[in-house]
Amino acid sequence: MRAVWIHEFGGPEKLVPGTAPDPVPGPGQVLIDVVHTNITFVETQFRATGFGPSGATLPVIPGNGVGGLIGDVGPGVDPNLVGRQVVSGTGGTGAYAERVVVDAALPVVVPDGLPLDQAVALLADGRTALMLAEAADVRSGDRVLIEAAAGGVGSLLVQLAAAAGARVVGLAGGTRKVALLPPLGTEIAVDYRQPDWVGRVRSATGAVDVVFDGVGGTVGRDAFDLLDRDGRMLSFGLASGEWAGIDERAAAERGVTLVRPTPTPAQLRAYTERALAEGAAGRLRPVIGQRFPLARAAEAHAAIEARSTVGKTLLDVR
Repeated sequence: MRAVWIHEFGGPEKLVPGTAPDPVPGPGQVLIDVVHTNITFVETQFRATGFGPSGATLPVIPGNGVGGLIGDVGPGVDPNLVGRQVVSGTGGTGAYAERVVVDAALPVVVPDGLPLDQAVALLADGRTALMLAEAADVRSGDRVLIEAAAGGVGSLLVQLAAAAGARVVGLAGGTRKVALLPPLGTEIAVDYRQPDWVGRVRSATGAVDVVFDGVGGTVGRDAFDLLDRDGRMLSFGLASGEWAGIDERAAAERGVTLVRPTPTPAQLRAYTERALAEGAAGRLRPVIGQRFPLARAAEAHAAIEARSTVGKTLLDVR
């Protein structure tokens, strides 16, 4: 089968197309014929530095999320699963390939009416957005600031916060990304690359009640300073390359709660199922901003690292 390998850590060019033996499902496993592969920012870090799945050794096929059809099952698995359209994690590696084998308990069946590519786009980002929004307890009238709001998770958080009745402030880097935000549900859309962005938010809202920090660094720290007393801050990404570095003491001094959800595997699966159901119902719409064929995975990583992408980036395998 076709696959993409990492033989050594480094730049995007270290993603090398090649071949791999076709996997065969063992007892309690299923084989998925992959149609789309989800790419996450963490995978670019793994490729660059080795930070990521524990126990992964080189050479390795990277990737941790796929969507496709169950093509075969191993001993002890219901044969009626063959042909089902599913999304699934892979356990940390192996997703940049035409076929993957996973534990039969991992795949989630895609609901009727939800296109497979949208289901893959919701696999990781949808469950993350739902988890964060629930942990933040977003309420009607809350002033909610969402960083990286044009990204995969951020664009879904915008929709969830707006649906909850919040006043949504979306931050994004560059005019192209900012223009995407009002149709998703932001009341205020701000380019955080502009030096006056904090002042613009203050003049519009005075302060904010919730910060979803997807950038980290200086932007995350400035967003923290915008929080009102009894505000909540949740970090979900570090597009800047570093976390905001807000500690519990600084938060307590401001009367702010740093919310750090710790879901169980069962809860994560439930969030995934909810995200797919919301997508099928048309209440949660992933933004698929760019797609690359499997052999061009290196270009996909380069685009993500250049911060030129919007929404979700997919590899189209078939």
